[in-house]
Amino acid sequence: MTALTDQADYKTVGFSQTTITELMIPSYSNFGGKIHGGILLSLMDKVAYVCAAKHAGNYCVTASIDTVDFLHPVEVGELVSLMASVNYVGKTSLVVGIRVVSENIKNNSVLHTNTSYFTMVAKDDNNKPVKVPGLILENREQVRRFIEARRRKEIKQSYMKEVEQIQMPDNYEHCIAMLLGERCLVAGE
Repeated sequence: MTALTDQADYKTVGFSQTTITELMIPSYSNFGGKIHGGILLSLMDKVAYVCAAKHAGNYCVTASIDTVDFLHPVEVGELVSLMASVNYVGKTSLVVGIRVVSENIKNNSVLHTNTSYFTMVAKDDNNKPVKVPGLILENREQVRRFIEARRRKEIKQSYMKEVEQIQMPDNYEHCIAMLLGERCLVAGE
């Protein structure tokens, strides 16, 4: 860990923590009356940007999104709160953890609907990546989140190496044999 001799190069997690709350209106809903997942993703991207930009002091762009699982549907008329904090910083990137909850104001029920992690990259005025401030971790929870984000990054890098090695076998008959038991039909076979 770097000594905190020059704290101007570091910011606390709390400095950039951001919450956005929005009422879910009928125009956000799908044909089933539930809120479109794309609406929620857009709101998550917005809160990730605000949180990252506050920490970085620069414009930030979304580089990747790690897992978005929709745990519960969100209904029209509910309040959705998106709570974001910087969990990890690299040289020019930040991982913003986002927790999404929906609140039914009629019955006062609150449901955790999503957790996601957005990797954001800070950019300068020439659209070049720029160094971000370090992160001051003030409690065990923040230390846990930092370590977990770093581990997710390592796993993602390992996964990307595996994906690069995926290739269709040269033998077409072998390919057809690999499809046995799958829910597909190969035309002409």
